[in-house]
Amino acid sequence: MGSRRLLFEVSRQNSRLKPVTNLFSCSYHASLKFGGNAGISSENVVQRAFTDQEHKIQHPAFSMLLSRALYSTEAATKEVVPTEAAKELHDKLLKSVLEQRTAPPNNWLWSLIEKCQNREDIKLLYNVLENLRKFRLSNLRIFENFNDNLCREVSKACVRAEAIDLGKKTLWKHNVYGLTPSVASAHNILLYAKQHNDVNLMVDVMKLLKANDVPLQPGTADIVFSICYNTESWELLCKYAKRFVKSGVKLRRTSFDTWMTFAAKLGDVDNLWKIEKVRSELMKTHTIGSGFSCAKGFLLERKPNEAAAVIQLVTQILPEVKRPDIMAELEKLVSEWPLEVIKGRKDEGKTALAAALQEDIPAMLDSLSGLAVTTDLKMADLTKIPF
Repeated sequence: MGSRRLLFEVSRQNSRLKPVTNLFSCSYHASLKFGGNAGISSENVVQRAFTDQEHKIQHPAFSMLLSRALYSTEAATKEVVPTEAAKELHDKLLKSVLEQRTAPPNNWLWSLIEKCQNREDIKLLYNVLENLRKFRLSNLRIFENFNDNLCREVSKACVRAEAIDLGKKTLWKHNVYGLTPSVASAHNILLYAKQHNDVNLMVDVMKLLKANDVPLQPGTADIVFSICYNTESWELLCKYAKRFVKSGVKLRRTSFDTWMTFAAKLGDVDNLWKIEKVRSELMKTHTIGSGFSCAKGFLLERKPNEAAAVIQLVTQILPEVKRPDIMAELEKLVSEWPLEVIKGRKDEGKTALAAALQEDIPAMLDSLSGLAVTTDLKMADLTKIPF
């Protein structure tokens, strides 16, 4: 009895479905055949289908058709096409190379690079480069790639058009476009990664530089360190720093400042002194960034007098015009850095560190007064460390 009753219910539900199914089908085909609604309002049909309280049914084929139509409309509105200027130059260049079999004027190619505004323009550019390379090989017997300046401008155009995946091709050693990978091209993409705090893109570029034997430069370290600092990627910064040092790259003061400031912010004293050792072997004098990072390291080791001595040294070696910068850094050391370094500590170490800094920072400021480091700041305000 149970199975017979179940079959009866299924049959009854199917009989209810058929009128609605036929209704949609008739409306759809009539519309296609006669170019209109064929005497039946499709809006009324849809309204009846969705407001019928007895059935409450959605026709699956109609829903799929509707979603496809909406998707197609949206895709059409977002379709990107080449700009007229880029297309015109592309056609002129290809006509010269493929039809007339003559070398086009150099300024045409440079102009095309400058005109590229979107991804489709970049595709046209790469098509021209590939055909020009073939022409140079077969007709002019030029086996060298295009010069570095052109490759750099191609990567810049890719970044401008936000065609980053195409821009990565400028870092390929073996390519059909005649492009020579260079660190200048890489910098264009890395600066885009810095602007967008894109760590993954930075990692991709560094892998491409290694795979294609592109030598690292001090400017590369500046950008990479900055991205790592802004995204709080300490382990990644240390990884790339070792690679730069091992490659013999002489890091700039700005790179050391970023590296040491990051270590002091995290309270990583061991690495801070290792970095300072490498820095001191390359340069004899401190910057504001490296000097105050060392002062923070001494404070973490509970050596307020040594911290004061480093700040005094920085004050003496830097010109008077830098005095406002020194005072601004001192104020940040008191009001901002303690919160940063305590935030990075584990729960069991926060209380002890806070108590130590509350005691040692005022002692450091007292030593600065004794060392004749005059400031316009109110020491009483600076010693109020908000934990």
